[in-house]
Amino acid sequence: MAAFVGYCVQSNWHWPWDMSLDGSPFPSIDLSPEAQWDAIPLNAKLQIITVIGFLEFWDELGGNIAESPALGMQKQELLPHYTKGRMPGQYPSFQYFRETVHWVPDLYDPFNNIRTNKKFTEEKREKGRMAEINNGRLAMLAIIAFLAADKIPGSVPLLNNIAQPYDGNTMIPFSNDFTFGFGATEAVQSVASESVDNLIDLIAQPIETIPEPIQVTIPEPEPLKAIIPEPIQAPSTDSFVPQLLNN
Repeated sequence: MAAFVGYCVQSNWHWPWDMSLDGSPFPSIDLSPEAQWDAIPLNAKLQIITVIGFLEFWDELGGNIAESPALGMQKQELLPHYTKGRMPGQYPSFQYFRETVHWVPDLYDPFNNIRTNKKFTEEKREKGRMAEINNGRLAMLAIIAFLAADKIPGSVPLLNNIAQPYDGNTMIPFSNDFTFGFGATEAVQSVASESVDNLIDLIAQPIETIPEPIQVTIPEPEPLKAIIPEPIQAPSTDSFVPQLLNN
């Protein structure tokens, strides 16, 4: 949902204040949101990823860190994990964060209306939870549709008049900042393109031109000959017994 809303905002609204301390403005809305991401500096990208990573980390914890007397934390019942029965859209409270770090509003029910307003009956809450699930599914389809329409013109006919062509790669978010190895992106594209061309040529060949499999004949192994040692001859007792008696 946040990705879809962010895409719509970036496409239509330009923030009027400076983006960084050196006075650099935000990228123009003439660029697609993907191109705007490429245009912002690396530090800005890392800040965005850090904030999103913290929100995911807090969600996994259920809004509760291990009890620590040094931080003055009090015992609080954990929310169940979102895969184990938590209500859809119910993000953990920032109560611990407000008590120990800084005040921030809760993302779920920030004004405490859902829990205190009597108009929200259990039936309405159940309907709202179902709407939350459906809205999330629709938002995921929408953001993928926008990315596909920008990258491959005509792939989503409903967005032909809205899509903004993008020649980058959304799967390589730091391609404008660094790569793991010189020309890594170009090398991967070259190898992939060559492999696809070879596969197309192989498929296009007539059946008659495809070489027959090579017949390999494996000779039968020779039988192994067992090595049987010769029997050991025991000494004769005729000369051994008289000698023993004489001694």
